[in-house]
Amino acid sequence: MTPSSSPSVKDTDAALIQAAMTAMASAYAPYSGFSVGAAIRDEKGQIHIGVNVENAAYPQGSCAEAGAIAAMIMAGSRQITAIAVAGKGDLLCTPCGGCRQRIREFAKPETPIWIADENGFREGFTLDTLLPHSFGPDHLETP
Repeated sequence: MTPSSSPSVKDTDAALIQAAMTAMASAYAPYSGFSVGAAIRDEKGQIHIGVNVENAAYPQGSCAEAGAIAAMIMAGSRQITAIAVAGKGDLLCTPCGGCRQRIREFAKPETPIWIADENGFREGFTLDTLLPHSFGPDHLETP
């Protein structure tokens, strides 16, 4: 898979997609009614899940991808090897711009991102496809 190619259905990670779909049911979305689940596979092969959590003060809510990343960090991992995002509706529920940058902090440009809805897999992308020419940790000097 090249950084700009779209992964095919046969390349998907069924367990990761199912974890995102299952997580979606636990989201807290009383205002929009738009539940999102995310699942991350880390460098150890472990899956970490997250859900969107809305708040009456709208900017204080959090995305499912951010929750999954926080769970991954809490478990001691530091690399995303694949991610799945599930949301209902006819349109693809891809990560928002902020989450694309959050994912970039822990993932390589060729990392697959699987998009699903309540019925299963819809489409696959690489991080580079969703966030081309991204700025990441490799741009900064480390102490």
